[in-house]
Amino acid sequence: MNQQKTYRYNVLAFILSLLVIELIFWGIVAFFWYYITENEPSFRFEHRWVLYSGGVALPLLMAYHVYIKWWRNKTLTNYADERLLGFLTEGFSTFKGILKYSLLRFGIASLIIAGANPQYGEKEREVVTKGVDIMIALDVSYSMNAEDLVVGKSRLDIAKKNISKLIDQLHGDQIGLVIFAGDAFKQLPITPDYNVAKMFLDFVEPDLITTQGTDIGAAIQTCADSFDPNDPTKKVVIVFSDGEDHEAAGIQKAKEVSEQNIVVHTIGMGTTEGVPIPMFKNGKKVGFKTDQNGNTVLTKLNEDNLIDISNAGGGSYTRAQGYNVGLDGLIAQLNSMEKSEYNKDKYMTYADHFQLFLAIGLILLLLDVLLTENKGWQLAIKTTDK
Repeated sequence: MNQQKTYRYNVLAFILSLLVIELIFWGIVAFFWYYITENEPSFRFEHRWVLYSGGVALPLLMAYHVYIKWWRNKTLTNYADERLLGFLTEGFSTFKGILKYSLLRFGIASLIIAGANPQYGEKEREVVTKGVDIMIALDVSYSMNAEDLVVGKSRLDIAKKNISKLIDQLHGDQIGLVIFAGDAFKQLPITPDYNVAKMFLDFVEPDLITTQGTDIGAAIQTCADSFDPNDPTKKVVIVFSDGEDHEAAGIQKAKEVSEQNIVVHTIGMGTTEGVPIPMFKNGKKVGFKTDQNGNTVLTKLNEDNLIDISNAGGGSYTRAQGYNVGLDGLIAQLNSMEKSEYNKDKYMTYADHFQLFLAIGLILLLLDVLLTENKGWQLAIKTTDK
């Protein structure tokens, strides 16, 4: 019996000690959690899943160490007769086994806490958003179905694709959308939410407006009415159209809104050569648009009209070439405009505090590696006698 106590682990004492260690650990955790949450309400863990993973791993670690102690005792029993053990081995120290487990247990726990990255609010900061207000006027008349810019792609498809690209390159600006044909309709009020803007853009189709024709003047006026006249933020209207303005009011409206400090840019969609207008039913092409006499109606870009509108509105005109509608130049002009403050947000910044736990964990694990479970207080470092 004395031999077993001398050379083997006292597994029962080891298990009881592990339970005490767990009580001490969770007591410390509960104390600091209460203290921190009471004194630092903004405290949080950035990666909570690391804590959850550790909560599963630590009980497995405990079970593994109990099994190892039992296995070593069994190995010693099979290794040699009790009377020979004193000549063959120094034996294992239950106390040192408990100490090593404590170092490993608290070391891994510290690394888990470090991995979860404890944080708390450093200070409240204010972010000021600056930008310009942009209203897009998108022509959805049947003539925008023409496929003269890219084979198999309509003018409207290319316009929508480029508006989406424009939204992706905005920073701090607000954007809204007006669709027009023979009448104009506000599809999206001005908003800083670019994801919402792109969602509304996806639903734009020629059938959304039953009154056909092209009234650019109505579109510009609807865009202008969408702005807050008391807001000093710079305001811009960008018209995507083939320029076939049947009402001929675009130039006058552009001049009027220019006097309200609203800049009007135009982008010409199409070519100057007449092309037929595809007609669709239930998403399938069923032929081309014809007049009352059965003749095929041709559509072409009215570039002069769009140039005159942009000049009257103090803006610029660009012409689409395939998929390219000159976004780079347009964005450069938007960025060169004076940005106005339109929103102030306050938020809490968080400071990382994983460093201390990382250092503690590494030191404890190093001590665990250096300490052996054999009797005596030698470290796990081999020396060579001279």
